[in-house]
Amino acid sequence: MREPRPRPDLYLTYWEFAARRQEIFERRLAGEPGPWTDDAILLRFRFCNVFRASDRVSQYLIRDVVYGQKDTDLRDRFLRTVLFRLFSRPSTWELIEDRCGTVRAETFDARRVGRVLDKAWASGQILYTSAFILCANRAYGHQRKHRNHLALVSAMLADDLPERIVELSRLEDVYLALREYPLIGPFMAYQLAIDLNYGPDLTFSENDFTMPGPGAMRGLAKVFENLGDYSPQDAIHWLVNQQANVGQQLGVSPPTLLGRPLHAIDCQNLLCEVDKYARVAFPHLRSNRIRIKQGFEPAGPLPKPFFPPHWCLKATRPAWPVAAARARRGAA
Repeated sequence: MREPRPRPDLYLTYWEFAARRQEIFERRLAGEPGPWTDDAILLRFRFCNVFRASDRVSQYLIRDVVYGQKDTDLRDRFLRTVLFRLFSRPSTWELIEDRCGTVRAETFDARRVGRVLDKAWASGQILYTSAFILCANRAYGHQRKHRNHLALVSAMLADDLPERIVELSRLEDVYLALREYPLIGPFMAYQLAIDLNYGPDLTFSENDFTMPGPGAMRGLAKVFENLGDYSPQDAIHWLVNQQANVGQQLGVSPPTLLGRPLHAIDCQNLLCEVDKYARVAFPHLRSNRIRIKQGFEPAGPLPKPFFPPHWCLKATRPAWPVAAARARRGAA
């Protein structure tokens, strides 16, 4: 079976980006004043964290949505997780809980929440994140996207989906169960499966299954000359396995999250971010995206992160990974 063939410069960039971006996160977390890197591209543009669970929205989900209420049950946690991720916007979540009370399966009223969101939408409030492109058809007969998504989560509860997924034996099975519903495409089903896996009800390895989104597919096309006989999913798992080799091969220390190595979801996300990075560093590698939309503007100190308790992460702060010394080409 032919293995993937990386582009040497892009493959090195993939691991250097991971090390440098995580170093920024750790230095900010430690309260160090900026700048936190000498990489001109990282200083200029906004990139997601290396570890998905460290990102601001994922942190909000884990800390406030999944574990923020101590007396929740399986159905509550499922509803809270799926409802939040469909919008992926803390301000929308806070509006719902402020106007309708704590989100719980037993008292969830899609019509009441819909009226609240109708008013917010009519006043010009942004309800959805710009990070995901969600299906917006009228699968449940409503004119407005948010009304269809509220009907979707109601249908999932009515079908006892929370009870069914905890009986499944693979992360991929959770993904497939979510894919059975309208408005849930491959990428969103994968994201929801990972989110549900943060809670106490599912404890699958994040290396069990992966599903690359559009950004990761663009990243694969840049990092690799070809994938050999590997599927895109297999190529992501190949990257996960290369962590043991890149230190000796490339002189780059792969980042860890309090001792936790990169998992498939992280390597998938990194491909998205390296695709963005390469638009500036390697502009000759063209795709259907040619620029980075958001600049980097730090919004004050980072709060202490909170991760799923069943991960059992070390309490000690890791050493900062040091990337191989190399002049960055194409920095602007």
